[in-house]
Amino acid sequence: MAWINTVAPEDKPAGLLGRIYDEASKRAGRVWNILRLQSLRPRQLQASMGLYLAAMIGETGISRAERELVATIVSAANGCFY
Repeated sequence: MAWINTVAPEDKPAGLLGRIYDEASKRAGRVWNILRLQSLRPRQLQASMGLYLAAMIGETGISRAERELVATIVSAANGCFY
C-alpha cells in the first residue's frame, strides 16, 4: 500500500495551509483526509478547493442537493470512498 506524507491538522500549520485547514474545519467540522493528501502543496490545494467550491456551491443551475447527489452517484460508480 502506498504511503503519502501529509501535514496533520494537529500540527497547527501556519500560512496558507493553516488558513485552508481553518476554513475546512469551519465548513465541515474537520479536515478530511482528501485535503490532507495535498497538504505538502498548499497552492495546489487552494486551487483544487476553489474548483470544488465553485462546482458544489457556485452558480450552476442545479440545487446543492442535486450536486451532492451527482457527486455521490459518481463516487459510488467509481468505487471511491469520498
